[in-house]
Amino acid sequence: MLVVRPLNELLGLVPVFVGLLVLGKGETWRILVSVGVIVAIVLFGLLRWITTRYRITTEQVEMHTGLLVRKRLAVPRDRIRTVDLTAKLGHRLFGLSAIRVGTGQRDQPGEDGLTLDAVSSAEAERLRVLLLTIAKAPVAVAQPAEERPSVELSKWDNQWLRYAPLTLSGLVAAGALFGFVVNFARELDIEVLEPMTEAAHWVAAQPLGLTIAVFAGVVLLVATLGSVLVYVVQFHGYRLTREPDDTVRVRRGLLTTRSVSVAEQRLRGVELVEPLLLRTGRGAHAKTVTTGLGRKGESNLLLPPAPVAEAHRVSAEVLRTDEPPTRTPLRRHPMAALRRRMVRAVVPLLVLAAALAWSAPSWTWQVVLALVPFSAALGWDRYRSLGHALTDRYLLARAGSAVRETVALQRTGIIGWRVSRSFFQRRAGLVTITATTAAGDGAYHVVDVAEADGLALAAEAVPDLLRPFLELAD
Repeated sequence: MLVVRPLNELLGLVPVFVGLLVLGKGETWRILVSVGVIVAIVLFGLLRWITTRYRITTEQVEMHTGLLVRKRLAVPRDRIRTVDLTAKLGHRLFGLSAIRVGTGQRDQPGEDGLTLDAVSSAEAERLRVLLLTIAKAPVAVAQPAEERPSVELSKWDNQWLRYAPLTLSGLVAAGALFGFVVNFARELDIEVLEPMTEAAHWVAAQPLGLTIAVFAGVVLLVATLGSVLVYVVQFHGYRLTREPDDTVRVRRGLLTTRSVSVAEQRLRGVELVEPLLLRTGRGAHAKTVTTGLGRKGESNLLLPPAPVAEAHRVSAEVLRTDEPPTRTPLRRHPMAALRRRMVRAVVPLLVLAAALAWSAPSWTWQVVLALVPFSAALGWDRYRSLGHALTDRYLLARAGSAVRETVALQRTGIIGWRVSRSFFQRRAGLVTITATTAAGDGAYHVVDVAEADGLALAAEAVPDLLRPFLELAD
């Protein structure tokens, strides 16, 4: 760690260091300040390593760190939800890993949980099994778990790369890279924008059809290359397994490898997420619904963007069911739900078009009016996405259009219900039924369902939980 910690810090600061060094242009103070900042960060990393100690007992995990400000953190072992093994490039060079112990919904570095950075990869694997097992005997005399082979549930497929351009990550990466290059070149007095401006003027001088085609082609090419690169860096080597210690384990990453283990006894369901573009390509990605673990971070990732059929299959494998619960036919919601979505999709645009027709040039309201069919189609799609169902073990709920989410939540994981109605929902005879749970988001909604159907659903999903309130209402 005397090498790894400074190495990881320096790798992250290489662009800053190079930029400040080049931009100094003979100004010695800028060079000295740059070097001084980097030295201070490296020394801070070394000091943290020197002053950090950890201990694992039968009841808790303890970590002591700090010199001037001494910090002592203790996490009860029965609160541990996930164990995340991360190995950056510096770690991998020396066979080390960092262990992140996840403890709940507010699980964020610096806020909750703790990180042991770093131990040998072999020790990290031993601690992964140990931390996910609630000890009932002293650690020193604990017996090893029964040796069973790992079961592979899913693994990386090169064909999944075709879903990368449908995630929009390429546009984000390309935009960030473009901004960095332009700012860096501007500081170095390198003319980057001038050739691009000349090219843009040339394209603009061409026929409108050619201009649109060239612009769309460049954006598509850059977004495709960028998204594929981001996808490979994040998910290359993906492998989903069921381990002998009764955990579901996800491993992935090209430069920085990551391994996340979730105890099966804390799994309460699976959520399929289908953003609009990914859905058009018949793709989806999957997340776990785990007790005490919310959306923050990426510890709940189960499957990267992949074929939707693979997402359904993985959900069945993880939940140990013969058929994927996420394929259960869903019940349509009343036509009143469609009217609500069409009104919200169309009426605001019509009001805006009327206002622009009164006080703005004629072309503005015509543009807004031209968007009405697309907005109406989006409203129709939002209605088509609505649905719910109830099986012997799971509550199914689906909603959303731009991002459609389908959750299969164990009925035994539901700890309460919330019934809400807005003014317009009351007029339409609709309600929103919310299942509260200690897992995942903490609340999952069945939106705009008929009042009688919603109450019947809640009463059947968890018998006797809603009955006293229904009797009181009667």
